[in-house]
Amino acid sequence: MKVHYRGLAGALALALVAMPAMAEVKVGMVAPFSGAASSLGEGMKRGIEARFAEANESGGVHGETLTLVTRDDGYEPLRSAKATRELLEDDDILAMLGNVGTPTAIVNLPILLDHEMPLIGALTGSGVLRQSPPDRYVFNYRASYAQETATMIEGLLMAGIAPEEIAFFTQADGYGDAGYQGALRSLANHGYSHPERLAHGRYTRGTRNVHRGLANVLQAPVTPRAVIIVGTYGPAADFIREARKDLPNALFLNVSFVGSQALLDELGDAAEGVIVTQVVPPYEADLPGVKAYRKALRAEDDSADGDFVSLEGYMAASLFIKGLDAAGADADREALVDGLEGLGDIDLGIGKSLTLDPKDHQASNSVWATRIHDGQFELIDWFTLLDDVAAKE
Repeated sequence: MKVHYRGLAGALALALVAMPAMAEVKVGMVAPFSGAASSLGEGMKRGIEARFAEANESGGVHGETLTLVTRDDGYEPLRSAKATRELLEDDDILAMLGNVGTPTAIVNLPILLDHEMPLIGALTGSGVLRQSPPDRYVFNYRASYAQETATMIEGLLMAGIAPEEIAFFTQADGYGDAGYQGALRSLANHGYSHPERLAHGRYTRGTRNVHRGLANVLQAPVTPRAVIIVGTYGPAADFIREARKDLPNALFLNVSFVGSQALLDELGDAAEGVIVTQVVPPYEADLPGVKAYRKALRAEDDSADGDFVSLEGYMAASLFIKGLDAAGADADREALVDGLEGLGDIDLGIGKSLTLDPKDHQASNSVWATRIHDGQFELIDWFTLLDDVAAKE
């Protein structure tokens, strides 16, 4: 029997041409992939793409593949606004996912709201994205900066540090202000009514000019035993190295946006004892959602190490996928918003409950406090913190 391979190949080619192309859902992301905050943009992108690849491998969402379209803003507001407008020119973009930064969010939010473009899972804890009642098109995965610094204040007080022994070093913009004001509100809730007595140093975004801010902290009327830092990893690391010369026994606490791994890498051996609050559980945790994250990350790159930022990107993407699934096939932006608002209780396998509804657009309120020891991030027991610090010195 003679087999006509040429005829079979032609028939197969015609069949492939006749097959309908798999529908695509395009999602935009504007974040720093260059500059001082690039580790955050790259981390979020890595986590989102790992989750999208995982979903696509399983047939997509309602048979539609997920594609991430990115633009680099360098953590610069004007550049970010331009990049956002460029993405908005593509009518096929369904939503924005995992954007990074507070100063960039401040300029982009009015643009996105004007275009009725959903913004989901941005890496910022700023109050500008947490209105009451919430903006219809804004959905947050993470806890706020105010919640992170409130966790710090409550923990420090439990550890035995007095309010007047706390100082601040923050980025001089909406990001730094969000964390600082949240800490002051927490102190007020604990009966402390003299925030003007607490030392507060600042630095300019995009620089590493920390010395004036450090001088303000060192001039505190009461020697600080703890300094809460709301900044990016470069200036935070410089500040910690310099401050330890005069405050060798002080605790240094950072919010999650600092970029935990980048801060650890920057400080090296000087990272020992530094505290970072997190908005996701430890990336090595034995939790279903975290194990799925590690598997998806290594499916893309078998040498990839986990980190808190890419885990947040993975979880933000998981939240988006939940909403897209609930929205149904061929969903538009309004259907996506309705789908997210209708999720109610959400289980992402992280050991904490999450919720979304029309009156609450922040899925998670959980904060994990970690401390660097021997190059690893350990969960903190605030009640024994000072004893542990003394034992490890």
